[in-house]
Amino acid sequence: MKNIISLFCLLLVTSISIGQNKKTEKADKLYNSYQYVDAIEEYLKLTTDNEVSAYVSVQLADSYYNIYNIEEASKWYKTALEKQPSAETYYKYAQVLKSQGKYKLANEQMDVFAKLMPEDERAKAYLKNPNYIPQLVEKDKLFNVEETTINDDKQSDFGAVLSNDNILYFVSTRKSSKKQDSWTKQSYLDIYKSIRNDDGTLSTPEEVAELNTQYHDGPLTISKDGKTMYFSRDGHSMGTYKKIKNNKVKLAQQGIYKATLIDGKWDKITALPINSNDYTVSHPSLSPDGKTLYFASNMPGGHGDTDIWKISINGSTYGNPVNMGENVNTSGKEGFPFIAEDDILYFASSGRQGFGGFDIFKCDLKNDTKAENLGNAINTKSDDFSFSVNAKNKIGYFSSNRSGADNIYLAIPICQFETYVIVKDKVTNTVLKNAEITISDSQNREIATQKSDKNGKTDFNVSCEDSYSISVSKKGYNDIIIPVTPSEGNDVTINVDLEPINEIITEREVKLNNIYFEFNKSNITQQGALELDKLVKIMKDYPDMNILVRSHTDTKGSADYNKKLSERRAKSTVQYLISKGVDKSRLSSEGVGSKEPLVKCTPNCTDSEDAQNRRSEFLIKKN
Repeated sequence: MKNIISLFCLLLVTSISIGQNKKTEKADKLYNSYQYVDAIEEYLKLTTDNEVSAYVSVQLADSYYNIYNIEEASKWYKTALEKQPSAETYYKYAQVLKSQGKYKLANEQMDVFAKLMPEDERAKAYLKNPNYIPQLVEKDKLFNVEETTINDDKQSDFGAVLSNDNILYFVSTRKSSKKQDSWTKQSYLDIYKSIRNDDGTLSTPEEVAELNTQYHDGPLTISKDGKTMYFSRDGHSMGTYKKIKNNKVKLAQQGIYKATLIDGKWDKITALPINSNDYTVSHPSLSPDGKTLYFASNMPGGHGDTDIWKISINGSTYGNPVNMGENVNTSGKEGFPFIAEDDILYFASSGRQGFGGFDIFKCDLKNDTKAENLGNAINTKSDDFSFSVNAKNKIGYFSSNRSGADNIYLAIPICQFETYVIVKDKVTNTVLKNAEITISDSQNREIATQKSDKNGKTDFNVSCEDSYSISVSKKGYNDIIIPVTPSEGNDVTINVDLEPINEIITEREVKLNNIYFEFNKSNITQQGALELDKLVKIMKDYPDMNILVRSHTDTKGSADYNKKLSERRAKSTVQYLISKGVDKSRLSSEGVGSKEPLVKCTPNCTDSEDAQNRRSEFLIKKN
């Protein structure tokens, strides 16, 4: 591997030292004077008969990139890497691939770049979070899923619940025992525990011996303070069963029992009064305030096979069972309830449309909503069940037999919020339907596009992990871009007032929003391209219009530096307009630098004042 990296580093040096020659001299002069469209034309002349050098490929790619022709830039960066790999080309190729939404392929290029240039800040930033891809959160994906290390693939592990003191309780058939359940042909369930470490790893599971019997014990629920447990237990171990004389069978039901933590041991085990020899009461889940216990049962009065029920708790007094109703229960099987701190009830069901077997659903009890499937990150064609969430650690656990045995998986919630957009005419204040609304991530990568409805509205469901921007366009109106600040689960409403396009043409100039450039750079960005496309349309509508592009900088830096920077930016702007079909004879450019500030504030300009001074003017020379 070291030899390969050394070779790549050598190629990087040689590509710089031998790239230019007499053949490229004309094209290079055009490129260096920011005449990218003409430079492209000359470089392309050097690619006849499928022969092209690495240097020409990079120059073509850079030229196309500078006028925001991403498709062609991607093509030529790829060619350059095939001819002569270099670290910088890998980096540039990755950037255009991201702009195309090809995140996986972009990461592959960044992997190589990071190996070649490990001390580069761009490499360090990538390696810090290599798999992060800002994107629209699919509504059916609420969690990311990872495997845990405690599973025994030959046995069943499920019912995981994490206490606030970082003890993961679960049930398992892993105990070696001659006694087996005649139904499953596996060992009876026992309760186990594992310590969750600060780095998220889990210790080797240990049996909670004082809770286990020779029959089924668990699953369970734990109080918020970790001192009270309710758990299921087979009636055989408590002597509560029915004898069926003809078959010499002792028929026992599952019941729920309460235990209290005393001196580090679970003690004072008592049966709840809702237990019965006639039906099962199992799968307990205690509300965070300790006042309500949810459970599964096939007791009379339900909707189907087994339903979710609840009872009130007041000290040692328990209320009567209450069925959770049709928002939760169906004619099929419902079980494994878990009530979260935000009054979301999670449960498993075989009676609702899902991916197959048991699926996990959630129901907002506070707002009395119908059950919602947790989506295909959690649910599969196999049985998925026993979901729990620990609000303190912001993680969840669930069980699935997707691998062939019941295993425990980690569920990491995806923070998301709804962004509502309302579009109106700025002059008349009337709503605008069929406006095109695009949401992009913090790297200006397009995520999704929708149209406003008859009420001028649309909405996007997005992740809290990134910032976004909303761009809105409609024929006859001035396009606009509005930033969206990340919100920790709170919905955001954005009111967009579109300005009729005629309002931006005056006798002297065409008024556009600021054309922003990256620090110390002059290539056109996606935001800049969106603004300049307005000017392209106007110039096509007014074929006699000539434009002088005048670029200004803020007052930071020397006058000479600012003058040259503004000239480069003005020329790049002109080159972009030419690439979009505007005749170059209709365009001219001028870099003004910092000598004509809009706001005279030197030397103590605020960020806002600097932003106003960094601007481009599009002056009408002939109308």
